[in-house]
Amino acid sequence: MASGEFKRQSRFDKAFDIINLTVLGIVMLIILYPLYFVIIASISSPLEVNAGRVLFWPRGVTIRGYQMIFRDQDILIGYRNTLMYTVIGTTINIILTTFAAYPLSRRDWVGRNFFMTILLITMFFSGGLIPTYLVMNGLGFVNTIWAMIIPGAVSVYNVIVMRTFLTTSIPWELQEAATVDGASNFKLLFRIILPLSKPILAVLVLFYGVAHWNSFFNALIYISNKALYPLQLVLRSILIQNQVAQDMFGDEDSLSDRMMLAELIKYGLIIVSTLPVLILYPFLQRYFVKGVMIGAVKG
Repeated sequence: MASGEFKRQSRFDKAFDIINLTVLGIVMLIILYPLYFVIIASISSPLEVNAGRVLFWPRGVTIRGYQMIFRDQDILIGYRNTLMYTVIGTTINIILTTFAAYPLSRRDWVGRNFFMTILLITMFFSGGLIPTYLVMNGLGFVNTIWAMIIPGAVSVYNVIVMRTFLTTSIPWELQEAATVDGASNFKLLFRIILPLSKPILAVLVLFYGVAHWNSFFNALIYISNKALYPLQLVLRSILIQNQVAQDMFGDEDSLSDRMMLAELIKYGLIIVSTLPVLILYPFLQRYFVKGVMIGAVKG
């Protein structure tokens, strides 16, 4: 068949491409516009935003909202805490998930089916909120950073995804050959398995990192010390409970000005809180689809 025949399209194919691109373009606009609106609203005059005149471009450009955000100590402390919880928590997550998934992927480990069953049971049954709180309190984790890290230290779902990846994507013969050559399990894991597991590790870093970054429920339950509040809990107080610190405003601001500036601060906080995830995603995107498809579909 000539190569030119591949280039020819019927009217139906052309019509399908046009309709498909149009629908995808509309869906993309529907998804992206809310984020774009929040961005332009965060740098627009509150009067223009409240009047509904900010639709496609900013009006009365101002950065006062961001200046007020980064002047508030509660927000800065929350930002610092969330960064700490995310980095420490994700590191612990990846280490524990790897050490759980690797032995479960080994064909020569006799007890792997038994331990896999035990892990699966925890996905369907739990002790409940009150017993969990009593355990956390008994361990002395209440009002500590570990209250934000230990309860979600391992996700069984992610262990299963990584185990499936290791089982289906890394040849067993390669592991056998390394073992015959005298490689221990630790050397096999760190020299062979992990370098070949970059796609799934990138996916798990994104999963765990986003979960830690957005986490606030554990803080509601286990943390009462404001110095340990994550950013999302501070954001919740401002967005849902409408609590904006009064020291963020100037003495010359009237009540109406403060109400409008509070709305400006809310838009800015949404951008500030989502920016790290938006920055992280492009670096992991090339691994994302490959890791999810290999880890979750095969097997």
